[in-house]
Amino acid sequence: MTKIIRHKKDINSLFAILDLLVTVFSFFLAYFLINLINTDYFKFTREYVIMLLLVIPTWIILLHTSHLTQIPRTRSHLSIFIGFLNFSFIGLALLFFYKHAFGLKNFSHYVIISFSLINLISLYAFRMVTYRVFKYFRSNGHNISNVIIYADDNSVGLIHSLIEHREWGFRILMIITDSALIRKKFGPSIRVYPDKINIRNILDIDIIDEVFYCKNTNDEKIRLMIETCEEIGVTLRVQAELSPMSVSNAHLTHLEHIPFITIKNTPRNAMALAWKSFSDFWISFGIIFMLSPIMLLIAIIITVTSKGPVIFRQERVGLRGRKFYIYKFRTMVQNAEALKAQLASMNESDGPTFKIKNDPRITLIGRFLRKTGLDELPQLFNVLKGEMSLIGPRPPLPSEVEKYERWHLRRLSVKPGITCTWQIIPNRNEVVFDNWMKLDIQYIDSWSVKKDLQLFFKTIKTVLYGTGY
Repeated sequence: MTKIIRHKKDINSLFAILDLLVTVFSFFLAYFLINLINTDYFKFTREYVIMLLLVIPTWIILLHTSHLTQIPRTRSHLSIFIGFLNFSFIGLALLFFYKHAFGLKNFSHYVIISFSLINLISLYAFRMVTYRVFKYFRSNGHNISNVIIYADDNSVGLIHSLIEHREWGFRILMIITDSALIRKKFGPSIRVYPDKINIRNILDIDIIDEVFYCKNTNDEKIRLMIETCEEIGVTLRVQAELSPMSVSNAHLTHLEHIPFITIKNTPRNAMALAWKSFSDFWISFGIIFMLSPIMLLIAIIITVTSKGPVIFRQERVGLRGRKFYIYKFRTMVQNAEALKAQLASMNESDGPTFKIKNDPRITLIGRFLRKTGLDELPQLFNVLKGEMSLIGPRPPLPSEVEKYERWHLRRLSVKPGITCTWQIIPNRNEVVFDNWMKLDIQYIDSWSVKKDLQLFFKTIKTVLYGTGY
């Protein structure tokens, strides 16, 4: 159910950082090659350090604003090269500007020119390698976005392209059309439904990442489609030449030569999202490494004090409705699920969730683990697998999602997390269910790396003081 942060494990993760490493390497390589002339003019003086410190933030901004850190699904090699060529010309001009604006008289013009050329070749070559790697994985069924297509007779070519180019990473789950031609051509292999079908029900039930709208229509129909998709965070692509209206919160994308107006209602900052995925993996890895003795001790205590497995596995709902198994240290008696029905009258939650502050099923060590949040530590392995993030809305149970109102579904439009705003609130079990949902949606709407860092450190404080249970 949602957007194009996609179930692709955001391996956009490393690109911004790797591009910067390639850039720094290009800078030193350019200096080294020019320095072979072996003259005093090319010594690595303070001016070279200043220029490097100017290059790094400049390249971060240029790469971000030009969207060159993103892995393209359908762009040609030539168009990607032209994008990097434009980027390099702008960078070259800025370097000459910096040289004169900051009075870097001894910084070599030759280093600037050679750096720009080496950086252009290096970044383009790196992008082509990653492009081919992604095409290979997409061709083999990884990093896939599930899509619905609204089509008419003129959409035959686009549908053929999406089917044939598996490396683009789109899987057509269904086509909505009244076209007899479309039904005849694609009906045997793809579900085809008439235009009158209720799209809201489909988006609520199926795992849909994007909707392609590729037919002529009126303003009202597109506005209704935008509202329907935005409410739960599904990405909408409207074929640009068929759209009679301008839309806020939208940007232009292309599938081959076809322009689409893409509307999203979830975080779009590619650089920040890449950093989030990168830091999720390595911070989780680091925490597991550092706390492995404590995790081992917890496992031993659980084994000694009660019967049952150390790790509790439970099916949860993640990004866009995808199901996965969450890991926790077991904090309840072995037959806790069987006892749940008997305790239904004690449920203190006002929504579809089941929560009892003094749940009699919780073991003695389990109560301590829950109070400190240490029972959540095994979810770091869910983060390593790409099923969860460190920070994000808590993943609900399938039975809870079945009872969601439609607006609740939007909290599934981003990857679930180990902790979020609700987790750090004192006496969180007393928070009204709708307020909990609003906190999660507010997190999505106002997301930033800074906010994630704040929640991360507040979570550590909550663990140390045990105030969240």
